[in-house]
Amino acid sequence: MKKTIFLFLLILPLYFVNGQVIKGRVVSDTGNLIPGVNIYIDGTKTGTVSKEDGTFSLSISSANLGNVVFQKDDFETFTTAVSEVINKNLKVVLTKTNAIEEIRLVPYTSEAYRSYINYFLETFIGSDREHVTIKNQKSLKFSYDKKNKFLKVKAPNTLIIENKNLGYEIQYNLINYSSDFNTRTVNYSGTSFFKETKSTGKIKLNRMNAYDGSLLHFFRSIYDNKISEEKFIVNHVVKVPNPQYPTKEELQALEDFRTMAKNTELVKIPENISEISQRKNTQRPYALAIVKTLIPDSAYVARKEGKVLFSFKDMLQVNYKKYLYEIKGKEFVKSKLPKTLSSYLHPEGEIFEVTKEGNITNPDLLINEGDFTKNKIENLLPLDYQLGD
Repeated sequence: MKKTIFLFLLILPLYFVNGQVIKGRVVSDTGNLIPGVNIYIDGTKTGTVSKEDGTFSLSISSANLGNVVFQKDDFETFTTAVSEVINKNLKVVLTKTNAIEEIRLVPYTSEAYRSYINYFLETFIGSDREHVTIKNQKSLKFSYDKKNKFLKVKAPNTLIIENKNLGYEIQYNLINYSSDFNTRTVNYSGTSFFKETKSTGKIKLNRMNAYDGSLLHFFRSIYDNKISEEKFIVNHVVKVPNPQYPTKEELQALEDFRTMAKNTELVKIPENISEISQRKNTQRPYALAIVKTLIPDSAYVARKEGKVLFSFKDMLQVNYKKYLYEIKGKEFVKSKLPKTLSSYLHPEGEIFEVTKEGNITNPDLLINEGDFTKNKIENLLPLDYQLGD
């Protein structure tokens, strides 16, 4: 049965405060005060917890830090822009949620968990399973649609992620995770709150290397108008159809054969069908061609009314020569031999507002490939991170 969930945010009259603060109380939709609600600026180390009487007060250093999140297990998470609630007395109403429903057509099963947990960890966490772990991993729910080759993962509870390399514990509220095996695309979104667990010289070094050349670094450079100064090279790229990839007619023939094979005991695969299947699995639908190099940031950045907007109709290739930081004595220095990073961004005409922290609006709409895709949880830094922290 379809459920309708309502979230309410009531803004009461203004009161006088000194500095930037988000303050108020949290109640349930039945009027009960809610203690223990996690209240944080998404993607940062700035947060608090509501008291026994539901009240809270969160001081922040900037009114442009993106979104404030109200999160508590068994309640629907509420998110709103900081700019909408700064220095106002709030009454936040959270709605109780029921446990994740099992979908009859494509259920969440223990079998799907066992089959795809490693794939999920690789695409969500990254490759370092030893130092980056989800403490409550068993709470995850997996669903796999065999017909459409589509994987979905849900988290009934906030994920507690320990990153020993970067010295953070992350409370990650996974809103959505899906993987389309046909198009080989992964999409996930969520909110995160960082707690620093350790800050040694080695950890600071790891953070610096995680930041240098990252998507966070790139968007901060855009906001600060320092793309060239930070040594990013941006090229204009277009998609060119790959003649080796199967045509629509061939793909339809492949699908027709698979449908027929399911309904019969036919085992032998015709040579032409096998060849189409091989090309589909080994080739990409398109190739990438660079049509213009070293394009100016004015080609994809607009600055209007105090806002920094990122948009481009085609694709962008972003190259960066990364010199890994090393510790020499008590100082952090860059190595002499660089590693070239190459990434591709697909704005596809969407307009994204860039914040000074390096965040963008609707990040799930921006497709990226190449080295930027390595910016998984294992390399995730808080938005209030500064180089050297």
